[in-house]
Amino acid sequence: MTPADTVPPAFFARPDGLRLAYRYSAGTGPTLVFLPGYMSDMEGGKAVALHGWAESEGRAMLRLDYAGNGASDGRFADGTLESWRDDVLLLLDAVVRGPVLLVGSSMGGWLALLVALARPERVVGLVGIAAAPDFTEWGFTDADKALLRTEGRIEEPTPYGDQPYVTTLAFWESGQALRLLDGEIAIDCPVRLLHGQADPDVPWEIALQTAGRLRSSDVQTLLVKDGDHRLSRDGDIALLIRTVATLLDSL
Repeated sequence: MTPADTVPPAFFARPDGLRLAYRYSAGTGPTLVFLPGYMSDMEGGKAVALHGWAESEGRAMLRLDYAGNGASDGRFADGTLESWRDDVLLLLDAVVRGPVLLVGSSMGGWLALLVALARPERVVGLVGIAAAPDFTEWGFTDADKALLRTEGRIEEPTPYGDQPYVTTLAFWESGQALRLLDGEIAIDCPVRLLHGQADPDVPWEIALQTAGRLRSSDVQTLLVKDGDHRLSRDGDIALLIRTVATLLDSL
C-alpha cells in the first residue's frame, strides 16, 4: 500500500454528474498516469507498485477508474472505448498540470495511444504493458461479432475475476471506430512496449505490429519470454519500474 492509498480516493464530476474516482500524488514531472485494462481498476498490483515507486522518488502520479469501474460512479455496461478515453482526458485536463508519461495496461495501452493522439502537446512518453490496440477486431471471431449484433452483448467467464467478462455492442462499435493498426499511428514521443510471449489473451505480435505503425523513431519493444498477460510478477513489475525510470531520465 502506498501513502496515497491510506486515504479515500478523490472524485471529479463529469458534465453528466457521474463521479470519476482517482488518486493523485504531487511531485516532480512529467506526471505518471496509469490506465488500467478492461474490467480492471486503479487498485491493481502494477498500478499500486508504480505509484509507490513514484512517491518514493518524489514523482507526480495519477491513477484513475473509468466510469463504471472500481470506485467510480456508473454502470460498466454503459462504458465504451470512446467514453473511457474521454474520462482520461477529462481528468488529465482537470487534475494534472504540465507534461505526462502514460502507462497503459492491455486496453489501457490502447487508451494511452488514443490519449497521446488527442494531447500530443502534453504526452512526452508512453509505456504499454501487453497493449491491446484494435482488440475489437482481432480478438473477436465472426461468430462473436454476429452474436453481438443479434444479442447486443457477450458474457464470458474470465480467469481474472469472479464477474463474467462482458462486451457490449456499443463498446465493440466504439472500438471498431477507433482502430489504429490499419495505418500510421501519428505519435512522435518515445514509446516502450512490454509484452509477455506466453500471453494467452493478446498475441505478442501485436506489440511488434504496434511498434511498426508508430511514427515515432524512438520505439522499443521488450518481450518477456515466459511472461503472461498481466506481467504482474515481482520481476515483471521491477522491469516496468526500470523501464519507466529509464524513460523519465531520458526526457
